[in-house]
Amino acid sequence: MINEKVQNAINEQIKNELFSAYLYLSMSAYFEEKNLPGFAHWMRIQSQEEVEHAMKFFDFINDRGGKVTLFAIEQPKTAWKSALEAMKDAYAHEQLVTSMINNIYEIALTEKDYPAQVMLHWFIDEQVEEEKNASEIVEQLKLIEERGSAMLMLDRQLAQREED
Repeated sequence: MINEKVQNAINEQIKNELFSAYLYLSMSAYFEEKNLPGFAHWMRIQSQEEVEHAMKFFDFINDRGGKVTLFAIEQPKTAWKSALEAMKDAYAHEQLVTSMINNIYEIALTEKDYPAQVMLHWFIDEQVEEEKNASEIVEQLKLIEERGSAMLMLDRQLAQREED
């Protein structure tokens, strides 16, 4: 039987994972609106992964003879100023999820719930990858924006060319 404190924390995390899916689906819609289908595709896959994560937690509670309780999911943000801002939000969100997973792990340690500790190792490893992927995209967008500024400067310079 699953420890009650661990079960409660995992039930909360199911909600958090589904919120993540909802957030990334919202980001996918934003990128579609901005005619960035590659970003939209990436976010849609990210959303699907978050649903899979929620279901891993869901199944874990059921496999341990616990009770799954589904909580309301709040509406995610729907607009960003730029692709960079959206990706910075995604990265910050992954950092938040990492802290949530770490918190559940701390509860599992305190409660000596060894099966939960083993299951959470997968999520801890997954979060390292999730943060890395989001961080890399943020850094790439920063480089692109720098080049964008340089392109604007070149564009202005070329606009000042006078006819011979």
